[in-house]
Amino acid sequence: MPSPVVDPDRIRKELEAIVGPRRVSLRAVDLDTYARDMWPRLLLARRDGAAPALLPHAVVWPESAREVATIVRAARQMGVAIIPYGGGSGVCGGVVPVRGGITIDMKRMQALRAVRGDELIADVEAGLSGERFERELARRGFTFGNFPSSIYCSTVGGWLATRAAGQLSTKYGKVEDRVSGLTVVTGTGEVIDTDGPSRALGGPNWTQLVVGSEGTLGVITSARLRLSPAPQLRVFRGFELDNVAAGVEAIRRVLQRGLRPAVVRLYDELDTFLNSMKTGGGHDTNTDRPHAYAPTPLPGEGALPVLPGAPEPEDDGPLRRLLALGRRGTRSLRKDAIGALLSRPRAVNGLVGAVAEKIARKGCKMIIGLEGARIRTEVEAALTFAELERAGARDMGEEPGRAWLAHRYAVSYRMSPVFRDGAFVDTMEVAASWEQLLDLYHSVREAIGRHAVVMAHFSHAYPDGCSIYFTFAGHGEDRADSEKIYDAIWRDGLEAATRVGGTISHHHGVGLLKAPYMFGEHREAMSILQGLKRTLDPDDIMNPGKLGL
Repeated sequence: MPSPVVDPDRIRKELEAIVGPRRVSLRAVDLDTYARDMWPRLLLARRDGAAPALLPHAVVWPESAREVATIVRAARQMGVAIIPYGGGSGVCGGVVPVRGGITIDMKRMQALRAVRGDELIADVEAGLSGERFERELARRGFTFGNFPSSIYCSTVGGWLATRAAGQLSTKYGKVEDRVSGLTVVTGTGEVIDTDGPSRALGGPNWTQLVVGSEGTLGVITSARLRLSPAPQLRVFRGFELDNVAAGVEAIRRVLQRGLRPAVVRLYDELDTFLNSMKTGGGHDTNTDRPHAYAPTPLPGEGALPVLPGAPEPEDDGPLRRLLALGRRGTRSLRKDAIGALLSRPRAVNGLVGAVAEKIARKGCKMIIGLEGARIRTEVEAALTFAELERAGARDMGEEPGRAWLAHRYAVSYRMSPVFRDGAFVDTMEVAASWEQLLDLYHSVREAIGRHAVVMAHFSHAYPDGCSIYFTFAGHGEDRADSEKIYDAIWRDGLEAATRVGGTISHHHGVGLLKAPYMFGEHREAMSILQGLKRTLDPDDIMNPGKLGL
């Protein structure tokens, strides 16, 4: 659809009449900032100093649902697009203004309006950051249970818009499992409330029609979210298994027995090997206390350390350790070494994989953690660990789990050095049923491995299946070559996932990155989404281009 002729002065005047001049910006620096999220493909251009190819016409900071509704009605009248913006931590290009328009930054709407402990419900505005939300809940003795690695730089509204999942989703579920109702401004400027704690049992679940819609149906302004009591006890341990297949089977047995660990992470052989490079592969061999409970921090006791000013984590990730093998000498030499390493991905994957299999004879590492009420957690931990041992897992003690917990948010802050040294890095999170999971692992790993060095871990496990999180690093001769390789990785990887019956996204969303693959997965069901779009956004102004709409 061609972009309409836009009058920036008119946009400024219309917005200033709604929120005042201090909450509207047409400054170049703001338009540049709000033109992107953390999609690695956009970071390649950023690294080269290139200006964004697509810019919003204005940025506005509303403070109420009424202001959002008035802004949407004004945009509709002017024929310009609306792009909701949370923390900007997305990795799929979900906030890119493909037709310009007005970017609505929601972060001034950050009130935790109410916490109703008797109902285990929180009423919260969409712009509240995840870290502040959990910290405020912890003070009151509750948790929402959503702890993504981006928790310091993502918002509640962003979670809901993308169907996000935190690291503890095996216990608490994804955000769509934790939301009881929303307040949404549709593309017509109407404010609607979906469902609620006591919604009628008949008819569609209106909330679930909006969750995951990435701003294409409306702007989420607030939500009613389900809470859990803050955990009294946390238990984390590490285990070793012979190989990926044995690890997957062990996880399936635990989950289908009805046990609900908070976190389960199984690293493949390469990821396990690279983890051991820093830690030395040591583990707790005290078999007199195989199920001791780790004194890990609880909410309000350092569970969410404040990152600004905090020391760098000792363990900065297996992928960066792989790249560090070539990071010596001057920056030019480092770039040359990394380029040489990553320009032959098939050879590197094969060589490092063979070394990993030979040296890291213990196979694959698993991190598992449980939390909740003290007595229940103690019993569930004992049952879980016993089930793992029956499946052939070997106890590594508490230290691997403690190390993961201490550094679990570091990944969101460690990408810059990789890009600086001429490479690129990204993650692909797909999922499938247990029956298809190993086929998904081998197919997607082979597809990515044609173009990049790749490793994987399994996480976000449920009774019916599991997610796989592939991490890959690649290198091109220049920006155009890097973009070509990057696009080929995603094309081949997602086509491989669809071919074996997997889903193209578990929790990162769709955005622009995965939009071309939506029909391949959903097929005729896309017509239902398109019909809903025509009803709630008849003028097609809400975040155009996303979700394949």
